[in-house]
Amino acid sequence: MPERTPSPPAARPSPRSGRRLRAALLGVLVLGTATLLGSAPADGQAHPPGGKLAVDTTGCGAPPATLPAGRLSFDVTNNSKVFVTVYVVSPDGTLAYAEIPWLGPGRTLPLDTTLNGGQYAVRCVFSSGPVATSSAIRLDGTAADAVAGYRPMSDKELTGPVNAYRAYVTAALPTLLAAARTLDADVARGDLDAARADWLPAHLDYERLGAAYNSFGDYDDALNGMANGLPQGVDTPGWTGFFALEHALWHGWTAEQVRPLSQQLVTDASGLIDDFPSEDTDPGNLPLRAHEILENALQFQLGGIADYGSDSTLATLDANIQGTQEVLGTIAPVVQELDADLLGRLNGQLAAYQSEVAGYRAADGSWPALSRLGTAQRQRLNADLGGLLEQLAALPNLLTPRNHA
Repeated sequence: MPERTPSPPAARPSPRSGRRLRAALLGVLVLGTATLLGSAPADGQAHPPGGKLAVDTTGCGAPPATLPAGRLSFDVTNNSKVFVTVYVVSPDGTLAYAEIPWLGPGRTLPLDTTLNGGQYAVRCVFSSGPVATSSAIRLDGTAADAVAGYRPMSDKELTGPVNAYRAYVTAALPTLLAAARTLDADVARGDLDAARADWLPAHLDYERLGAAYNSFGDYDDALNGMANGLPQGVDTPGWTGFFALEHALWHGWTAEQVRPLSQQLVTDASGLIDDFPSEDTDPGNLPLRAHEILENALQFQLGGIADYGSDSTLATLDANIQGTQEVLGTIAPVVQELDADLLGRLNGQLAAYQSEVAGYRAADGSWPALSRLGTAQRQRLNADLGGLLEQLAALPNLLTPRNHA
């Protein structure tokens, strides 16, 4: 007997925002770590050299002409009526060594860093357009733990990667629609064995898109929303998409009961093709997605949350790895320029982890249930993915678009 009588999928619940919220929070955290390259001095310790800087749209403060190399800290006050991003920069402005992103009007924050001897300056980029640079600061001496400069990057530098990613998604969506139609045709003729066989290829087509959900508007929830967080869980009226179909196909529903879900899947996949050209892809979100695809896989796939009966966790994890590789491939030219060593490590670790996961696939192409793996095997999968995520976590900060002249 089926577990419940399905409700029509027409009245879908409002989209869940959990993954988008985590992405937003991660963006805030990334911005926060970029703000201060060093911590404030401990109580009782002398304040590092630097002093107070009052900035406005006509100037970027008056720092001391000379300072000792080592730890520096400027207390920056924004006396303008607009937001300002403040940097410590090289004389030509090509490298930054510390930053305060979006300092609000009337606010004061420390600008901390550790520098070797040489010439530097403070640069202010105001949200209303003006850019101001202080007089030169000469630092004498050396510092063993000096900060390496980084090149501030504008979101325009991610235009090429975003276009490449959107082209990849655009080319993949017709395949997704065709797979959804095949699945619906199985259900229409009452062949649920074929539907179960065709559900996984269709779902993997979606999972390989990886980063796309933040570019799909409400369609990600319609096509791939999970039941966790819904008012009645799997019994919530209006729950649609791949996971709803998985639950129905593996929990005794009849073809007549499943058909509204498979029809809705086709409708939503077709609607996504029509809608995607009008959906924006935030350049700053692309490096976040390169990390978050597999972060979600660790939580929802290896955590057992996103399995509604098909035992397809490892297959989905493999698709998520492919999705991450696609996203990394689009941003690779920018990463290569900024940190070639990081790109090499990421490509190597992704390939190694993909090989580890693929090692569980049988010769006939089938995948074992995650529950059939031993404890040590599951622990290794989790640990190795955790190590990979530590490396991927460097991408959002490295590629955070910044205001700069």
